[in-house]
Amino acid sequence: MNSQADWTQAAQQFQSLMGEMLNKAVHAGAAPIGAVSPSSVSALSFAPDKLQELQQQYLREAGELWGQGMQQSLKRDRRFSGEAWSSNPVASFAAATYLLNARTLLGLADAVQADAKTRARVRFAVEQWMAATAPSNFLALNPDAQALALKTKGESIAKGMQNLLHDIAQGHVSMTDESLFEVGRNVATTEGAVVFECELFQLIEYKPLTAKIHERPFLLVPPCINKFYILDLQPDNSFIRYAVEQGHRTFVVSWRNPDQSFADKTWDDYIQDAAIRAIEVVQDLTGAPQINALGFCVGGTILTTALAVLAARGEKPVASLTLLTTLLDFSDTGVLDVFIDENMVKFREMQMGKSGLLPGGDLASTFSFLRPNELVWNYVVGNYLKGETPPPFDLLYWNSDSTNLPGPFYAWYLRNTYLENRLIKPGAATVCGEKIDLSKLDIPVYIYGSREDHIVPIGGAYASTQVLPGKKRFVMGASGHIAGVINPPAKKKRSYWTNSATKFPADVQDWIDGATEHAGSWWPDWSEWLASHAGRQVAAPRNYGRAQSQYQAIEPAPGRYVKAKA
Repeated sequence: MNSQADWTQAAQQFQSLMGEMLNKAVHAGAAPIGAVSPSSVSALSFAPDKLQELQQQYLREAGELWGQGMQQSLKRDRRFSGEAWSSNPVASFAAATYLLNARTLLGLADAVQADAKTRARVRFAVEQWMAATAPSNFLALNPDAQALALKTKGESIAKGMQNLLHDIAQGHVSMTDESLFEVGRNVATTEGAVVFECELFQLIEYKPLTAKIHERPFLLVPPCINKFYILDLQPDNSFIRYAVEQGHRTFVVSWRNPDQSFADKTWDDYIQDAAIRAIEVVQDLTGAPQINALGFCVGGTILTTALAVLAARGEKPVASLTLLTTLLDFSDTGVLDVFIDENMVKFREMQMGKSGLLPGGDLASTFSFLRPNELVWNYVVGNYLKGETPPPFDLLYWNSDSTNLPGPFYAWYLRNTYLENRLIKPGAATVCGEKIDLSKLDIPVYIYGSREDHIVPIGGAYASTQVLPGKKRFVMGASGHIAGVINPPAKKKRSYWTNSATKFPADVQDWIDGATEHAGSWWPDWSEWLASHAGRQVAAPRNYGRAQSQYQAIEPAPGRYVKAKA
């Protein structure tokens, strides 16, 4: 192909293929609502020079498939690294061809002549489609599954069908053997008691593990889109237990899993009647004029919004704030940005903005498809094609224990944060009748972000340093959204970064360039920081709640709210 006409024809063929692939991805449901619209597919155009480069690369690599290149490419992808793949020439060629096509389509997605968001949406749709169409996902094309079926005389196929019917009945793909776990029995076991409850949440107080405690109590606000016990999976990796062991009188908000009675609940309800109410209860119960507070993920956004409302009222009940993988500035939301635009938000507002529920399964599926090979198709192959029972894993049990969201709450959150980013604009958002102005939150804050986080990108977590005026400490941990946070010191795993500079540059990369890496967990660094804001040591209370008051032990931790299923 040397003439311009040849390259034009090739470009048209590539563009036609892309349009067909993206339309299939959209209409088959591989790309969630709002990721790519069918009307946008036909309007795509591609850079001619990149098309030519891709085609030359494709022809070169296609010619190398029969050589060592084929085996090397298979070994690098664990889906095809088994002996059954390498020993079967037909399967090997099918897998290698698939990988070549996947690389080419992803390269073509990057060659789209469009704005960054459109390119990201196209790439996301292609990634979903390619993950779904891998030959490993089909029994007729998977030699590993075929060999196992022969070895077990068909038993693996029968067991796979049983697993499929079980997962259809429960409404989600099993990532672990959920029958082995029970909240309160072998997860969420730190000793404590529910000392207050209302419609939206239960407040848990944990039993002190030290003779003396800090006089200033400590409140944790977890995300309401998940169950709180991610912070209390097992005694040896429980962040809650660690806080108690450091001598903090620790309280945790346990959100109620919304049902139809929550269909009208708003963002304002969660701020006034949950976050602010929890702060007031901890103050009233302990007699402390100020408390320390921590927010995790959306819990951090809720908590910070509540503090901004209180600041607008002239109140300052929190002495220090910790934010773990939290977004306040929604300029950098990573891959989640592909879902958000005006049409998508309007659709959700029409669907549930006045009343309704967002099913927990919808949220869980969205987050799983952010990593489709690891969190979806890996289990399709293992559970159904091979008839395996996934191994017990407490974190994946928690991941499958989803929560619903009230529609009005969710619609407000989408528009005012992800779409319009109003929280960082003084006076742009009104919550509980107050204009939100984060510049009024002049309190010490510890901000943590995970380097490989795909839900709260490190740049998004770091951006809070630019909008909160108080004395700040920013720490970056290794790994992702959950594994980076849940990193107990005793495990001696991973690492974290700090920077001794007193000023925070606008770009997180400038901060990273001047940072120092430390081996192990960031928890001791945080503990030392929190202790400096926790006050003097006093005798630990002997009982839960407060004597001769409304705050008495209602039931043992973790309470009944957290056990309600979506």
